Amino acid sequence: MKDIAIVVLVAFFMFASSIKLLGWQKLIFETQLNFFKKYGLNREIMFLVGLIEFSGVTLLGAFLALSAPEWALWGGAGLIAVTSLGAIFFHLRFDRWQDGIPAIVTLFLSLYVLLS
Repeated sequence: MKDIAIVVLVAFFMFASSIKLLGWQKLIFETQLNFFKKYGLNREIMFLVGLIEFSGVTLLGAFLALSAPEWALWGGAGLIAVTSLGAIFFHLRFDRWQDGIPAIVTLFLSLYVLLS
């Protein structure tokens, strides 16, 4: 079950981080950038968040696919948990709570990976 949670996190954050880093999906990119601007943040911060997410994905993928050490699991799930907490904070402060549902789900999945 833990492996399934890791695969879901990797798939979700590979998609999310690639949009933040490369902007390849224009509609989602613009939507996310508007959220960041609404929070008083800029494109550079969005790019940094994308790098953090991609780092988490890389560590989790290495743990799962390459049998990397346990620290890769902790590092990857930890980065994703921290990113999810930040997203939850900003969504609850500036948006409707429903906008934070994906971040709440990824927080619970990353905590499940960390604690199981």
